[in-house]
Amino acid sequence: MRAGAIAGLAIAAVAWAGWALSAEPAPQGNGLTPGTEVGFGIFQQNCLSCHGQPAYPQAPSPAQLRSYSPERIFAALSSGAMQAVGMKLSDVQKRLVAQAVAGRLLGSSAQGDAKSMQNRCRANPPLGDAARSGQWWGWGNGIDNTRFQSARAAGLTAAQVPQLQLRWAFGLPNSTSAYSQPTVSDGRVFIGTDTGFVYSVDARSGCVYWSYAADSAVRNAPIVEPIHGHAGAHEALYFGDLKANVYALDAHTGALLWKTHIDPQYTTRVTATPAYYAGRLYVPISSWEEFSARSLDYPCCTAVGNVVALDANSGRQLWKSYVIAQRPHPVRKNSHGVQQYAPAGGSVWNTPAVDPQRHAIYFGTGDGTTYPAPDSIDAVMAVDMRTGHRLWSFEATHGDSFLVGCRGDNLTDNCPQTEGPDWDIPVSPILVRLRNGHRLVVVATKPGDVLALDPDAHGRLVWRMNVSGRLAGDVLPPGGHYSGMMWGGAVLGETVYYGLTGGGLAAIDLASGALRWKQALAPAGERISDASPVTAIPGVLFVGGADGHLFGVAARDGQVLWSFDTARQFDTVNGVAAHGGGISSQGFAVVDGMLFAGSGYSVTSAHPGNVLLAFGVGPPAP
Repeated sequence: MRAGAIAGLAIAAVAWAGWALSAEPAPQGNGLTPGTEVGFGIFQQNCLSCHGQPAYPQAPSPAQLRSYSPERIFAALSSGAMQAVGMKLSDVQKRLVAQAVAGRLLGSSAQGDAKSMQNRCRANPPLGDAARSGQWWGWGNGIDNTRFQSARAAGLTAAQVPQLQLRWAFGLPNSTSAYSQPTVSDGRVFIGTDTGFVYSVDARSGCVYWSYAADSAVRNAPIVEPIHGHAGAHEALYFGDLKANVYALDAHTGALLWKTHIDPQYTTRVTATPAYYAGRLYVPISSWEEFSARSLDYPCCTAVGNVVALDANSGRQLWKSYVIAQRPHPVRKNSHGVQQYAPAGGSVWNTPAVDPQRHAIYFGTGDGTTYPAPDSIDAVMAVDMRTGHRLWSFEATHGDSFLVGCRGDNLTDNCPQTEGPDWDIPVSPILVRLRNGHRLVVVATKPGDVLALDPDAHGRLVWRMNVSGRLAGDVLPPGGHYSGMMWGGAVLGETVYYGLTGGGLAAIDLASGALRWKQALAPAGERISDASPVTAIPGVLFVGGADGHLFGVAARDGQVLWSFDTARQFDTVNGVAAHGGGISSQGFAVVDGMLFAGSGYSVTSAHPGNVLLAFGVGPPAP
């Protein structure tokens, strides 16, 4: 039995939204603090009547507050200038606000440093040639986002998967949500954390080489690529944080090479992994503005999703391409006299796929935050990788203007005139070439639609299907639910595989769009989201569940070959108290006979955690 079953991912998301809107503290679960989205909601509802308002010039702007430490914000709410507001909040709520606005957990700065850990590596030899050893590169393990690892690089066969055993566990200090996918290169594992620390860990032993403290949480997978123009540095580790900063570190030492702030709007952030190609980074930008922009004290809305191209050697911005062509402008004042803006929205939650043949990158867009929603909302976009000029756009869902909580008694005149279904395209597009030579851009949506577009015919729709058998325009029945995709799919041969929010896996024929099979992983009667990103090796798929179960299943039919319950306590190599939990946004890396997985996702799961796990065939060497 899969213990600790919870409702599906969509239901959990609604619960988190409800806590944010009511400003009530969310359940702590294992004594850990829940996701920062709750804190953003409390901040918007309780603080924005002064901060950012012209009538209160003495109040620091939200952008200024983002530069403060969580300790400074918490102190202001508890005993300082904002004590009058803080008296209305519980200590838990004040902590949530401080951590959300600062982008870092209270008390995390000193405790997370690798220098204080008991398992420092004895030596730090130079990085070798990553191409000669196995590696897992960024989010999709390549510019096409197929999330496939070859037999040679994986070093793991389908016959060996049932023999996988835990080799080591590395605790993420003070972390409450292990949501960064590990990257593996030259025998090292690189991972970000919600405390802002990035770690370099030895793949075989789990000893730690170094740590780096970013300005905010890091939830995307780091990328290891060459860098030029920096004395002594040959390979850089690239990543973004939740304050919309992008970093390049020396992958060998962890020293900062450059840092670039890529978007001035204070709610913007880098949640998805940047794509790298030919000396450029293509960085997706999302926003937390929609989480409580219904508040009448909030000037909704000005954040617009975009992709930024940076020179990987210097961090210099080359171009910025917005999801919505028109910039937000004043449109009206709401019933509180607060200025409202439009058009806005369209967060880019996913990693672009890179197409050198067409000199293009492809990415999916999110819902709009203002009404009416432009046709580039909930769409697949193609832009020229050299200039950022839009090449084409395909709208998957029309008219999706959405703000969290705009329903029932929570409706305000900030809310869209018509509330959309919130059917973003959250999953990274996949670029594939079929045996007949035809190419497809494959994308997936929250309600379970999978679409194949022709990149060589201006994004023409080739086929569209739904993994639940729903037809376009079908209305959700009372008490029913959609089973869709949230994080990422994998390609093996001519089949694409997705984990589902309603539980289980779906296999879809790429040539026809036909459903090959759909396999449940939970016992009958239980609904547990298995929507984590899928990782594929020849014959095997790896997927995780929101209850903490990690599965290796047969690619031919979805039958379970191996499973491991990560939702438990672990003895860690670095002596940090650690507990596994939900597996949702975290993908898995398979390299040189080992499987690496983060466990504990608290944003939309009731099972937080803080551990990086390494599995291998047979017990660890003595």
